[in-house]
Amino acid sequence: PKGTRDFSPVEMARRNYIFDTIRSAFRLFGYAQIETPSMENLSTLMGKYGDEGDKLLYKVLNSGDFLKGISADDIQAESLGKLAARMCEKGLRYDLTVPFARFVVQHRNDLQLPFKRFQMQPVWRADRPQKGRYREFYQCDIDIIGAESLDLMYDAEMPAVIYNVFTKLAFGDFVIRINNRKVLNGFFASLGFAEKIGDILRTIDKLEKIGADKVRALLTDTCGVTAEQADEILRFIACPGTSADKLAFLEQYRGRNETFDTGLDELRTVVGYLPAFGVPEENFEL
Repeated sequence: PKGTRDFSPVEMARRNYIFDTIRSAFRLFGYAQIETPSMENLSTLMGKYGDEGDKLLYKVLNSGDFLKGISADDIQAESLGKLAARMCEKGLRYDLTVPFARFVVQHRNDLQLPFKRFQMQPVWRADRPQKGRYREFYQCDIDIIGAESLDLMYDAEMPAVIYNVFTKLAFGDFVIRINNRKVLNGFFASLGFAEKIGDILRTIDKLEKIGADKVRALLTDTCGVTAEQADEILRFIACPGTSADKLAFLEQYRGRNETFDTGLDELRTVVGYLPAFGVPEENFEL
């Protein structure tokens, strides 16, 4: 089928080398491997990915007479979505995160917290196949649950795992970008745009394509931002220099919003942990 692939012995040797390298890095940092079934109950999967994501779920017809209880009038009257829900109780997993959440709930009495898991399995999406996009592909996930008192240390551990994998695979020059959404949300809330963050971010995402002047115009024309606020947003987004410079730059906004201040403190703490995890400064930036 379109969007799926065969792998030759040579390709499998290369894939296995990559997978083994990733797996060894995960284990080095104390992550334990689990696997979940290819299929999950649709009740588990639906509603977790938004309307568009739900449309990309592969639904599996019920065994035997999947039309049992469905009349010709039902087929004429009901929407395709409702019919699919009646004919299909299971679906192929869309990602590894939702199945992991189901796994945690189902086995919560058997797990010792904090629980660090990794999972390397295929997922399926009923997407339109195109270059670089497949209907079947692998994901390699790590997650930590139940680590409330040490969560910032584990936040720093994530880029350390990435650095370990990329170094072992000899990726050459690379930079891991680190952020904290609280900084962004707090900044926009301080300007009075807490309800418009999505619209503003979608506009800012066009910066590289259309340039600062057109983005500034869009912010003022479609997002209700004044010219002065648009300039401040663009200055904030530019945030120049090294990680230390950027932290210093962000300090000027401290005190305007509590969420921003919390995010900045967390960001500073995570950056402080990275050298202890062996991540050189030249391989990460804010």
